Amino acid sequence: MRIGMIGLGRMGMNMARRLMKNGTEVVGFNRSVDKTDQLKAEGGMGAYSYEELKEQLDAPRTVWVMLPAGKATDLALYSLMETLDSGDTVIDGGNSHYKDDIRRSEEFNELGINYLDAGVSGGIWGLEIGYCTMVGGPKKEFNRLEPVFKGLAPENGYMYCGNSGAGHFVKMIHNGIEYGMMQAYAEGFALIEDSNYGEGLDYAELSKLWNNGSVIRSWLLELAGDAFEKNERLTDIEGVVDDSGEGRWTVQQAIETGTPAPVLTQALMERFASRRPNDFRNRVLAALRREFGGHAVKSAGEK
Repeated sequence: MRIGMIGLGRMGMNMARRLMKNGTEVVGFNRSVDKTDQLKAEGGMGAYSYEELKEQLDAPRTVWVMLPAGKATDLALYSLMETLDSGDTVIDGGNSHYKDDIRRSEEFNELGINYLDAGVSGGIWGLEIGYCTMVGGPKKEFNRLEPVFKGLAPENGYMYCGNSGAGHFVKMIHNGIEYGMMQAYAEGFALIEDSNYGEGLDYAELSKLWNNGSVIRSWLLELAGDAFEKNERLTDIEGVVDDSGEGRWTVQQAIETGTPAPVLTQALMERFASRRPNDFRNRVLAALRREFGGHAVKSAGEK
């Protein structure tokens, strides 16, 4: 089987490599041609335009788009609408919002082009371990392309989740859960660090301990251990935590359906807080305590 891969960045390139390793031929296309050249040097094929990509794929063609959600993905998908033929299939493997999938699937269907949404998890470790893949869209196309999903994923690591949008919806919730788990680990280690028992305790070894038979064992905890091995107290980084769209969308979903999700919501709020040194919110709190109770406050610039 041969597919096109648009976007040869950190995820897309390794996904292409894993697919090739498992017997799928890949035609790569990237905005910067050096990535396309690199894939060709590694045994893949390269295209330098959408038309050239189409020419190198046999009908019915399959093109996987692996680009950041938003403008980049929109531009690629609309270009494919103008390029591909009826009967071809497009897979959006980025972190798009599931509501965008519903709209896009209708637009592609009007042209006779199939559209699948694939939520992909695996990050920089996916090439070695495999990519957990959650797929939404026409079941018939999922069945036809199942060898691709199987080659990309670890054993039992892919699933058909339902109609258009289902793949990215499930991936969105997956990432929301991820926020909550990460926050729990962060708070747990912070409690130890701030206690009398934190000094001298080896957090890398503790992470390994908790990953042997403990109910809180996980791959995230393995990664925490790796980070502590690199720098015992993480003094080489600042505690500023960005967020991508999925965490916000998960909280929005909770609001829309009236589903209580306090842990996931608070985890997102903590990421916001991490980016606000000397937060105005906290200055208001300090001022209020001073005004109603005469409590001492620190002046600006005071250590």
